[in-house]
Amino acid sequence: MANERTLSIIKPDGVEKGVIGQVIARFEKAGLKPIAMKMTHLSQAEAEGFYAVHKARPFFNDLVKFMTSGPVVLMVLEGEGAVAKNREIMGATDPAKAAAGTIRKDFASNIEKNTVHGSDSAENAKIEVSYFFPETAIHTYEWKKA
Repeated sequence: MANERTLSIIKPDGVEKGVIGQVIARFEKAGLKPIAMKMTHLSQAEAEGFYAVHKARPFFNDLVKFMTSGPVVLMVLEGEGAVAKNREIMGATDPAKAAAGTIRKDFASNIEKNTVHGSDSAENAKIEVSYFFPETAIHTYEWKKA
């Protein structure tokens, strides 16, 4: 499997619950290296643009409202098979269906407030990463684990 990049978002509920560090630690433990990160409060326009693919879906307005309800942490994660690995660590979209030990099973309240977002494909990861991070804001480095 190739070295990839993926976008991860710790959503407002994850920030509010104080689990930012725990979420990042899970990614790092699984070999996903944060190479770009920022906390921001998404504007209506940013959230609508990011989730434009869901515009026709009945949950779109609620999703945008939720994603603009508080700060989020945006990250670019890099690692072997990053997209699939991130999705595995996050767990199923519905925390009730998520496997034990996944982020959503452990921290999410419901399918709407499900703590994290992760790119669903390598192609979408490229689009999503570039939506929030110019290449100059992404910093690759080698881990020298203690």
